[in-house]
Formats: sequence, structure tokens, C-alpha cells
Amino acid sequence: MPVQFDSVLFLKSVSSSPGVYRMYDAEDVVIYVGKAKDLKKRLSSYFRKNLVHVKTQALVSHIANIDVTVTHSETDALILENDYIKQYMPRYNVLLRDDKSYPYILLSHHKHPRLAYHRGSKRDKGTYFGPYPNGGAVRESLHLMQKIFPIRQCDDLYYKSRSRPCLQYQIGRCSAPCVDKISSEEYEAQVKLASLFLKGKNQQVMVELVSKMEACAQSLEYEKAASYRDQISALRRVAEQQEVSGTSGDMDVIGAHYASGVACFHLLFIRNGKIFGSRSYYPSVPDQTDMDEVLSAFMIQFYLNGDSQRTVPKEILLSQSFDDLPQLEKAIQTALDKKVEIKTNVRSERANFLRLAVTNATNAVNTRLSHKNTVEQRFLLLEEALDMTTRVQRMECFDISHTMGESTVASCVVFNREGPNKADYRHYNINGITPGDDYAAMKQAITRRFDKIDKTGKIPDILFIDGGLGQLRIAQKIIDEKFAHLDTAPMLIGIAKGEGRKPGLETLIYGENELSFSIAADSGALHLIQHIRDESHRFAITGHRNKRQKTRNTSTLESIAGVGPKRRKALLQFLGGLQEVKNASVAEMAKVPGISVDMAKKIHDSLRG
Repeated sequence: MPVQFDSVLFLKSVSSSPGVYRMYDAEDVVIYVGKAKDLKKRLSSYFRKNLVHVKTQALVSHIANIDVTVTHSETDALILENDYIKQYMPRYNVLLRDDKSYPYILLSHHKHPRLAYHRGSKRDKGTYFGPYPNGGAVRESLHLMQKIFPIRQCDDLYYKSRSRPCLQYQIGRCSAPCVDKISSEEYEAQVKLASLFLKGKNQQVMVELVSKMEACAQSLEYEKAASYRDQISALRRVAEQQEVSGTSGDMDVIGAHYASGVACFHLLFIRNGKIFGSRSYYPSVPDQTDMDEVLSAFMIQFYLNGDSQRTVPKEILLSQSFDDLPQLEKAIQTALDKKVEIKTNVRSERANFLRLAVTNATNAVNTRLSHKNTVEQRFLLLEEALDMTTRVQRMECFDISHTMGESTVASCVVFNREGPNKADYRHYNINGITPGDDYAAMKQAITRRFDKIDKTGKIPDILFIDGGLGQLRIAQKIIDEKFAHLDTAPMLIGIAKGEGRKPGLETLIYGENELSFSIAADSGALHLIQHIRDESHRFAITGHRNKRQKTRNTSTLESIAGVGPKRRKALLQFLGGLQEVKNASVAEMAKVPGISVDMAKKIHDSLRG
């Protein structure tokens, strides 16, 4: 039933100044945040008799209250609007869920510095290069760096425990400073060159390498000269691959495409004339939203995200303009206190960059739409195969994973009409059962999932159990108990593995009447069931392996009284890992700083008890 809001009375008191407005529904939840140059004029447009847009009609029908905040300028309104959207995440706004941390390359400040992938707070001492658009771009850069500069990339624990060179030295990817295969001066020189390369100073690196090569040749050190020659050759190949511009400027190149409710913004990150990488962003777009609003919302939320560690270049290329572009440019400059230009009409090289970005955005949208159509078709076939009269909106699947009863984990994966809904995936660590008892594990997982379920909770239309009749009966009994007070309950279906566990030979079992049935092996309905089953299996195994690894890595030392975090760290670092600690004698342990002879005996006996 539409909410009654007295718009006439409200509009009488609204100012004509610039500002931001928040619209609330009957439950006092913010459903939309907007900005305006003239608040009275903008808000009046929502309450005309003939509203053209379906989205606006739906929004207005839910308005129960509106709050207004007046600002000094449009720029201030833009910044405040972004803050409110981030705070309230309203359902009628275009929403960008951007990562709050971006990866970097870290060049550490050790005696022999290492190059490493880094994400998160910058607590480690060293020089940080980036940020890069994604982890793949960092790993690719590190891989290229290994081919050019023989600097270690191993972690400190591995580095300190070496007594002979590792495979990276044998294949020419590291100079083995851990075992003094290179002098500290030579290693430092390579570190300096790597740092210059990461700063984009390729030409300076090339000049220094050529100089070193010529000096070695003149002093008849031909092997050394040859190694510098190979290094120059590798550097030249990499530089040619990365070079995209005659200038050394920084740019973000943004190609946008929006079709059938799916929007994609494909970004090329160009820094110091090199492509750092690219990345596609898919904001959540409410139905019937126009392109201008999608463009404006993305740009505001992407570039005014104060939580992000992203650096904003002085030049941003955008594939098309929108009404609020001049105000956005001012807002970015105000927020960052630096000059930033947003360009939409460009020529020559920059136009080629934009065409490339738009092509990628268009392909990404077409791929997503194709995937959505395929998933939708499979849902329709499943509804037909199960003779369902209602539309399936949510499906869940449970699976159990363990190794000989150790570190049992249950998984719950969720699919909606668009495919996997990973935000709703859950792991359940199973405790207090007989190791290997899959029935008890399933009972615990299902009970925990639906323990406090009510009509406002997320209730699946279909609940799949990856297992046979025994596990299905356990699950059905719990569902009957938990949903006894509710009008609706999920349909339970067991997925029993076929002969040889071959796909297409699965037997499906209804939980309510325990009748078995099958679906044709080439049916899209069965493919959908196999997809959710395989995803639950993968997710369960991932959770189990992580739990098992954590248990094996920490429990042996953590369970020894008197061995706290500092002593554990000292033991692992000094002796070179957990296995070496287990194999160490009392005398060897007693040499570790902070470990007395008595404590060494205690640890030795505990690890062998």
C-alpha cells in the first residue's frame, strides 16, 4: 500500500538553495539520496501529476519523509551526497561497492631488500609503489621484475633458513644474497635500478646498465658484461610492451557502457607512460535508471572515496559527458586539493585509449547479459522439472568436508536468478561431534543456519543437500521443526552421487516424501543443480583446508604452556619453520634467544609426547 506523504505542505518550507536531500520510507530507512542546485525546484519535480519514469514513480510511492541539508555550493552538495550514499547505501541509488584497499609492490628496507606483493596498512618498513588496480597486475609486474632484476622475492623466514641457493638462483631469477653469491654493493646497485624502474625512469636504468656493461668489457670481464647485455635486452623488451604514450603523464581512461540494467566502467590505469593494469567495475543500478545518473553516481563514488588508497591522476579521460561533470571536477579538486581535469572530447592517441576502454566495457556487459540469460533459462527449466507453481528466487546447498574426521567444515552456498550470490556464502566450523559423523555434522550446520529463522529472514525456495537419504532425513526433520510456526518452508532435495560419481548420473530425492527422480543429463535444470552442488563442494573443501592448515601450523606450539607469541616467533624464525622446530634437539632449541635449557626440554618433550 503506497505511503501517504503531504508533499504540498513539505514543499512550502523548502529552500531554493543548493543542498542534499534524503528520502525515507515508512520504516525510517533512507531509500534515496540526491543533490540539487535548487532544492525546491528539484524536489517539486518528484511530485508532478504525470511522472514519466517508472523508477521515480516507485520511489515516490514509498516516500514517508524527506530531510534536507542546505550547502554553500553545488560542489559542497556533491561531496555531502557522496558521504550520505556511502553511509546509507540507499536502494534507489546507483551503488558502487569498491575495494577499500589496493595492492602495492613493496621494496623492503632489509640488509638485502625484497620485492613483495602488499595489500593493507603500510606497517612494514620500505618503499611502496602503486597502487595497482588489482592483484593480477602486481603479480605480473613482479614476474617481469624477476626477469630483469635478480632481487629476492622470498619471505624473510625462507630467506634466513637458506644454507644453499634455491631454484630461483639456478634459473637466473635471483642473485642468492642469502648465501653470499653476490656482494652487498652489487645487490644494492640492482635494488637501486629496480627502484628507478618502478618509478618509470626506464631510460635512466638503461643508461646505467649500458655504462656498467661497457666498463666490464673494457676491464675484460666478459661474462659480467654479457649478463648486463642480457639485462638490457630484457629491460628493452619489457619497456616496449609497457610503453603506451610518448609522454610520461598519468591518466585514468574510463570507458562506460550501460544496457538492459547492467553497467560496466572499464578503467585503464596509465602511470608514467605505462599501463599499470586495467579493471572493470559493475555498480548496482536500480531499474529504469538513465545513463546520466549512472555516470554521475559512478564518478562521484569512485573519485570521492576517501577510504580508498587509490591515487587520482591529474588527467581523467571519460568516454561520454554528463550534466554534473563540471561540478564533479570542482568537487574532486576541492576534496584532494589538487588540479584534476576530466576530458571527454580527445583526439589521436587519447581517443584510441578511450575506444579500447569502451570496447572492453561493451564486451563485459554483453558477457554478463549472456550469462544472466543463461542462468534465467536454467531457473525456468528447473521450475518446470520440479512442477513448481511459484518463482524460485533463492536456492541454497549444503555440503560437508573433512579428512578422516579432522577439521570438519560445512558449507552453505547461495544462488539467485543471476547465479552465485557469494556475499551470502557461509562456512560452519563443526565441533563436538564424533569425527567423521557426516549426519551429526549436517544436523549441526542446518540447525545453526535456521536456528532463529522468522518470516523476515532469508528463506530459500529450494534447499539442496549434497548427500544421500540419511543426510536428507536429518535435514528434513530440522526444517519441519524450525518452520513449524511459519507459513512457508523450503523444498528439500537430496543429491545422491551416481555410479562412479559421474556427472549426469545423480539421483535426486524429495525430502518430504523421499521419492527419487532424475533429470535428463543434457537438461539446463540439471546443469544448474550440478553448478550449485559443485560450488558447495568447492567452498566446503576450501574452508576445510584452511582450517586444517591453521590447526596444523599453530596447535603444536600454542598448546605448550609458557610459549607465547614472542617465543613462537623466535623459534620459527631462528630454526626455519615448524618442521625444523620439531626435529631440533634440546641443545639447538636452547640457542634460540629467549629459550632457556629447561624451556627447551619442555618444548622438546611436548612435541614428542
